[in-house]
Amino acid sequence: MVLVVVEEMLYITSDHHFCHKNIIKYCVRPFRSVEEMDSMMIRNWNSTVKEGDIVLHLGDFALTSFEHLKDIRNRLNGTIFIILGNHDKSRLQMAKAGFIAIEGNSVTIDNMIFTHRPLGFVPKDCVNVHGHIHEKDTTGNRFNICVDKTDYYPINIFRLKELIRK
Repeated sequence: MVLVVVEEMLYITSDHHFCHKNIIKYCVRPFRSVEEMDSMMIRNWNSTVKEGDIVLHLGDFALTSFEHLKDIRNRLNGTIFIILGNHDKSRLQMAKAGFIAIEGNSVTIDNMIFTHRPLGFVPKDCVNVHGHIHEKDTTGNRFNICVDKTDYYPINIFRLKELIRK
């Protein structure tokens, strides 16, 4: 799939795991409760993303019921395109909850290949922007965009390109 958008309006993020109590322990997230985690991530999202913006979410959005998933989605600004992660609901359910569920496992923008899981092989002159590995570091021409690495904020694609250049 190819997205054509104004870069100022495009944000990237991954692996929120809304409503997932155990993720706090697994990833040593700095929250006392899932409610605190979810509230802060929603505030961070809405302080960054405006109503007309686009967010490319690289999967593992939430672990919860369909109704609660839909409620969280409705509280977030922007149009959300999602590459399904291993903890997401089906493409159809995500679409019914208000996401634009991407067919396939990747989106390419410029020389960046966006996926949920890190690719085993990344083509020369490309960067694989991915989620899935949370707070862990990545190697080679891969860039981990999990919220655990971005202080729980979506990041603008301009900022992402700066970080990749470093």
